[in-house]
Amino acid sequence: MLTIGQFAQIGQVTHRMLRHWDTAGLLVPAHVDQASGYRSYDPSQLHRLHRIVALRQLGFGLAEISLMLEGAADLERLKDLLEARRSDVAAEYELATTRLADVQRRLDLIEQEHHMSRIELIDKPLPALRLAALTRTVQSQPEIAGVIGGMFAQVEAALPENPDSMAVARYRSVEDGLEVTAGFEYAGPAVAGCDIVELGAEPAALCGVHLGSMDRIHESWQAVHQEILDRGSAPSGPCRELYVRSEPADQSDWVTELQQPYARG
Repeated sequence: MLTIGQFAQIGQVTHRMLRHWDTAGLLVPAHVDQASGYRSYDPSQLHRLHRIVALRQLGFGLAEISLMLEGAADLERLKDLLEARRSDVAAEYELATTRLADVQRRLDLIEQEHHMSRIELIDKPLPALRLAALTRTVQSQPEIAGVIGGMFAQVEAALPENPDSMAVARYRSVEDGLEVTAGFEYAGPAVAGCDIVELGAEPAALCGVHLGSMDRIHESWQAVHQEILDRGSAPSGPCRELYVRSEPADQSDWVTELQQPYARG
């Protein structure tokens, strides 16, 4: 017989793991001393221990391992479990590869230009939004500043009460120029003076925070789009701006999140 210490050492697991697996009924000791509570294991149980460790390393949970060890799962069920785990591992690998490439790009930037990116970028999905909004088309990007403030003010005036949600703008390229939608998230009925606009959910977007005045926001947008291209991906669909803080009037303390949906290359 092997003591719990010997068994744990041979199997390269902890005493705590063995006690947990005992409680779960996954690996019950061959003998438990009634007086001291000491657990002892038969050498033949190493085979079961190794199988548990191997399945744990594949990422299976205790319930799934129990099914496999007890033969409660038929071959089709085992195949389904393994295929599901393969999909999980593939997704983890893709995420790790993306993170590795991101780390390398940051290192390259430091080495080539001796500074970090001015804007920090993250991946996240975007939720669907229902806006009370107005939509206008401008000929070029510089024209936006002259119209968007008035659009927000007109929507705010049309709503029955002051909106408690943050302002949102969506920008979409159209044949005649750039379509600008500006409004507030809104759950109420339609109101005169503005439209109800539905923004669909986006599974992946690269997002960054622009601090301060809008007169330099194009530099932050350039950083977002350059990062997407560096990843071998491409923008996919209209971008959004979420105005997290839009005061004081001089824009010195404004906080704007830039959101660009993209398709992975």
